[in-house]
Amino acid sequence: MKSATPVSSILFPVVAAALVDGDGRVLVQQRPFDKALPGLWEFPGGKIDCGETPEAALCRELAEELGISVTQSCLAPAVFASAPHGDRHLLLLLFLCRKWQGVPQPLEAPALRWLRPLDLHALPMPPADRPLIGLLEALL
Repeated sequence: MKSATPVSSILFPVVAAALVDGDGRVLVQQRPFDKALPGLWEFPGGKIDCGETPEAALCRELAEELGISVTQSCLAPAVFASAPHGDRHLLLLLFLCRKWQGVPQPLEAPALRWLRPLDLHALPMPPADRPLIGLLEALL
């Protein structure tokens, strides 16, 4: 009988935010050109560190990547996506956020863009981010 691989060694959970401004636009950032999936556009976020909750990880990532402050109570779980990622499987948890402090700045990304969900279809995006566009259109 084959031994089972623990789920924790297969799944690669990450968090991301759909920051929504007062005009219903969503913030996306361009991936750095020296990292995996260079130049593609994605929702800001990142890895969940050991011992972190998804919400705490997302607040940390938004501060590191965009220089904004978000409280966990302002994050609303929205949708998730699943996609192969090398020898593991990416599980992307997307949260909606309409309230933050500060002005988002591209601290790690080459560029940021505010777009309506419909306009996101025209952007090259990672496989896990792309299916979230239609869901965001329905939610917003």
